[in-house]
Amino acid sequence: MIRPQPRTGRLCSRIGCRHLASKTLTYIYADSTAVLGPLTTFSEPHAYDLCDTHSLRMSAPVGWTVIKQEPDNEISLPSEDDLMAIADAVREAGSRQSQSESSNPDIQVPPLEIGRRGHLRAIPN
Repeated sequence: MIRPQPRTGRLCSRIGCRHLASKTLTYIYADSTAVLGPLTTFSEPHAYDLCDTHSLRMSAPVGWTVIKQEPDNEISLPSEDDLMAIADAVREAGSRQSQSESSNPDIQVPPLEIGRRGHLRAIPN
């Protein structure tokens, strides 16, 4: 006996359509707006999953605004300037910490925890 394989992905919400969904349509009734965006991670009860064909032919009620969101296909990596700014900030923070430690070597920082019992801790004032 051959068992049916479980489906991966969600089907289009249109009646009779057996294609896999690729977009999600949601309505914002207060703003009279329809938003068509990338397929959501989870199926929402008040959203409609549409296949490519039905998402292209989608229409909204007269007077409504339609917003079509396209996913960013280009992955933006940090530039060299961004990486240098992060490195400079780390160096500056490290130099401030080493200067404060070298100016007062006699000061000892007490431990933050005095005692611990189960999930409770006593912390000094």
